[in-house]
Amino acid sequence: MSAHIEAPVDTSAVRPGRTKAARPRSARWVRPAYWGSLLLAALVYCYGLGQNGNANSYYAAAVLSGTKSWSAMFYGSLDAGNFITVDKPPFALWLMEISSRIFGFGSWQMLLPIALCGVASVAVLYSAVRRSFGAVAATVAAVVMAITPITVAINRDNNPDPVLVLLTVSAAWFCLEAIRRGTLWQLVVSAVLVGFAFNTKMLQAYMVLPALFLAYVWAARGGWLRRVRNLLVAAMALVVSSAWWMLIVDSTKNHPFIGSSTDGTVWNLVIGYNGLQRVLGAGGASGGSAAGRFAGAGANFGGTSGAGRLFNSILGGQISWLIPFALIALVGALVLRGRRPRIDMQRASLLLWGGWLLTHYVVFSFASGTFHPYYTTMLAPAIAALTGAGGTMLLRALRSRSRRAVWAAVLPVGVVVSAVWAVVLLRRTSTFAPWLWPTIAVLAAAGVVALLVARFGASAALAAVRGRLLAVGAVAAALALVAGPAAYAADTMTSGAVQGVNPTGGPSTGGGFGGGMPGGFGGRDGFPGGGRGERPAGGFGGGFPGGTAPGGAGGAAAGGAAGGAAAGGAAGGGAAAGSADGGARRAGGFGGGMGGSVSSALLSYLEKNQGNATWMVAVSSAQSAAEMILQSGGRPVIGMGGFTGSDPAMSVAKIKSYVASGQLRYVLVGGGGGPGGGQANSEATAYVTSTCTVVKASEYGATTSASTTSTDSSSQVLYDCKA
Repeated sequence: MSAHIEAPVDTSAVRPGRTKAARPRSARWVRPAYWGSLLLAALVYCYGLGQNGNANSYYAAAVLSGTKSWSAMFYGSLDAGNFITVDKPPFALWLMEISSRIFGFGSWQMLLPIALCGVASVAVLYSAVRRSFGAVAATVAAVVMAITPITVAINRDNNPDPVLVLLTVSAAWFCLEAIRRGTLWQLVVSAVLVGFAFNTKMLQAYMVLPALFLAYVWAARGGWLRRVRNLLVAAMALVVSSAWWMLIVDSTKNHPFIGSSTDGTVWNLVIGYNGLQRVLGAGGASGGSAAGRFAGAGANFGGTSGAGRLFNSILGGQISWLIPFALIALVGALVLRGRRPRIDMQRASLLLWGGWLLTHYVVFSFASGTFHPYYTTMLAPAIAALTGAGGTMLLRALRSRSRRAVWAAVLPVGVVVSAVWAVVLLRRTSTFAPWLWPTIAVLAAAGVVALLVARFGASAALAAVRGRLLAVGAVAAALALVAGPAAYAADTMTSGAVQGVNPTGGPSTGGGFGGGMPGGFGGRDGFPGGGRGERPAGGFGGGFPGGTAPGGAGGAAAGGAAGGAAAGGAAGGGAAAGSADGGARRAGGFGGGMGGSVSSALLSYLEKNQGNATWMVAVSSAQSAAEMILQSGGRPVIGMGGFTGSDPAMSVAKIKSYVASGQLRYVLVGGGGGPGGGQANSEATAYVTSTCTVVKASEYGATTSASTTSTDSSSQVLYDCKA
């Protein structure tokens, strides 16, 4: 067995500018194993991808709008009229929009580029690990990353995280090469990639910087002055590649309002909603906005913050399967490198991936702001790399007769600890594959026994099969470690569409989310609440619009306006158009993630009467606007309150200007449509309700039926402001 394992190439002695050390001839299994890991990733990320529809309709609407307007594409606007942007920079949207411009907008055209980013991340991680630790370690790392449950879920969605992972893993690859070769340009490329990652998800991209910095400062060639100089040059490249889009947008006079900011600038979004608020919660909110209050409450998407958060009933089955093994392997592997030269590449790689894991673990565990389970996909590359690299190093130490006997126990201990944790995770789901946890226990026990017998057995008969016994033990242990996440990954791939707004993998554990969101939780296949992923059963109580799986119908709006009063209230799973003085409730609830279906009669009326107006209608939030944009084929719709319903994007002066210039005619008032309750634009709403004319339901042919009647007397009202 050992004769066929490709040994890692030691390039630590390669001088800068020289050709790399000759790589020994690969064993026959290496290339098939590499392509097999990529095919595995492609299968679990792409199988049945089209069933996810628009996934997160908020981003899907921005993609569709970007195919209608180059300007909307550049800014990352929700609507083709450029009223407001989404709450993230546009780099990930650009990939989906380019694909949709070439092949036409659709589920596959939008989602496939994201899935392929996931496959590419596996390939880059394989290369990074193989260059320092060999093909066995690289193959293990690639497989572990490919089947990490939360990674499978998010790579089947249109949230930007898979692009963030690809860019940061590529940055790690170039950083390691800069250390290995002693070249400045590769360090600069690493910094530029982190800058592009910043333009994908802002400050979360910078969480990899401590790990890159640690590895480079410790292991890079040359003296301190040279390393400091190179880091300063890379820092300048990082600033330029991070800030260029922000500077262009904030210096443009008539740019769209930046969604989820408090003052309409990208800078405010960086330091607020996508910055300090994510870590500090409401205490870090800029200006104490409603968005800030939402950020503080959002911690319950991942459970209570603390050292054990990543192991709780919400996140445990998503990411924590191999965290114990990765940590044990990291410590053991670092000790094994002993007093190697400072520029030792294996230790440099361990420092990078170990620093990556620990930084993300600490920040994700203790962050008190908005925290979604899919953020933890950023832990997957480090866990996978340390599992592969550290595991193979511990295996070599176990089978080495020259090392002390204590090293023979480290790998078995890691296997036992992780196997026990896998059993705990699986027993949280009483109905999911009840045969799996006993199987894992048997495999782990058999693997550990085989490894220890092969190491300590002294009989002549045993010596003849020692190599095979080691191989059998290693394979059994590896299967025990990956069986749990593999089962979750398979369940994610085969059991239906992921929930677009808050995707999670695997079966339900029955664990609950605490309060924290306005109105409470409850719905199926959505945010915390039953269906696929570790969510409890129930329905949306009233926090977000839409308490159903994509395409389903929700309940009715809570909130609305009557008698010329400003509309408010939080949507409770859909909305009705109409009022007591002549309007009728709108058919259909908010499904498909965050928005919901729109009455075909109302939509046809708005399309028919849009005329030369820039926007078909203005609504309270981006969630409602997104669904109307998608169902109308990309017609611009104003989402006055942005993603949370709380953005102060619309003023009285602005709506007067739009109406006077003929850019806007209709406003749909009522139903907050977001967790902020839709109160931020109350002055503009009050102006509409006091000056514009109510459109009676009979004018667009809406009818009321038992299936669409709200249990609440409030509703949404369509106003015509042309007069």
